[in-house]
Amino acid sequence: MSRRLLIDHATVFDSAAGALRPNCRIVIEGDRIAAVTDEPIAVDDVASTIDAGGRVVLPGLIDAHVHVVASSHDLSSLALQPTSLVTAQSSTILRDMLHRGFTTVRDAAGADFGLREAVARGLFEGPRLFIAGFPVSQTGGHADMRPMGVRQREFFCSCAGLGLIGAIADGVGEVRRAVREQVRTGADQIKIMAGGGIASPSDPLEGTQFSVEELRAACEEAEAANLYAMAHAYSPRAVSRAVMAGVRSIEHGNLIDAATARLMKSHGAFLVPTLSTYAALADEGQRLGWSAAMLDKLAKVHARGLESLAIAKAEGVGIVFGTDLLGHMHARQSGEFAIRAAVQTPVEILQGATIEAARLMRQQGRIGELVAGAFADLLIVDGDPTRDLSMLAEPGRGVRLILQGGRVVRDTLGTA
Repeated sequence: MSRRLLIDHATVFDSAAGALRPNCRIVIEGDRIAAVTDEPIAVDDVASTIDAGGRVVLPGLIDAHVHVVASSHDLSSLALQPTSLVTAQSSTILRDMLHRGFTTVRDAAGADFGLREAVARGLFEGPRLFIAGFPVSQTGGHADMRPMGVRQREFFCSCAGLGLIGAIADGVGEVRRAVREQVRTGADQIKIMAGGGIASPSDPLEGTQFSVEELRAACEEAEAANLYAMAHAYSPRAVSRAVMAGVRSIEHGNLIDAATARLMKSHGAFLVPTLSTYAALADEGQRLGWSAAMLDKLAKVHARGLESLAIAKAEGVGIVFGTDLLGHMHARQSGEFAIRAAVQTPVEILQGATIEAARLMRQQGRIGELVAGAFADLLIVDGDPTRDLSMLAEPGRGVRLILQGGRVVRDTLGTA
């Protein structure tokens, strides 16, 4: 029998109820939670006890939109780097995410099964990884990163990038093949580009991408493999087409209107806003050499970010925590908590980074909640996060202990 860890005097955040449960004990056996109770229980064979001192214990945080191999904002040049260098750089990004309290992340294209396995084996310190592999994009779509003067379709065929450049597919047959290839190579979810984007060179922001038949084919192939599709989309038209085709997760969605949000709600689709990336790029885009056209698109989505969040909230759409940061801007990951506070309550934001993310990822009972059978991923924090999330916005000070899979990642409980 695995030796046990006891966390005593804990105020547990019940992520499903959005409420605190004081005076709890959490029993951990191996990498799983064995029990969470406010009843006095005898715990045999305890290897060690952690006294939470009445502090709040949260489920490990989940960021549902990251790019852990994006060590630079310049994705085209990054994709030409050796795989070994890209992987080495990603190890720092992964470690830093974990030390901010993110014990699980959903990679929205870039990471491959080898990187996921490196984390699972403990070769790299980082969050549990759910990968999308290569994003599926039409010719000229958001993940077709070829410069306008380049005509060869296989321009990046010999690049060493780990999926930051799209799998180009046109027509239902090619889309099915591209999705099946991501399934074959270990994807946990399928990423499709359903509309225009900011950083891509040749697509209008409010345009739609892929035919409805192509979108439906991608979703059918994902579901056939017991996976789901996540779609990059901003405009009401792009979002609506994706949702009606079967997409489960809309990434960004800054330009949605109330009718689109209602459609999302009726289809059970989730929204993953990524507001911190627009704040970061608004500060740094010009310095990073972004073109005037890209900066114009950025300004439009940045201005509508909080409004789209408010619309989705009003219509009851499931809202999940995501950041979508690149390069040195990964350091702003925890800033997403403060940005969302203009629209969402602390409890809503916490649920988006825990139970709502788990529901989106079909991982209820495994991550995002402190229940028997779930992975022993948790944070012990100062203060009351149901009232104020400043301890998560500044995790270096406010997060006192991080546990992932029953292993202590960081512990400052013994310090003043």
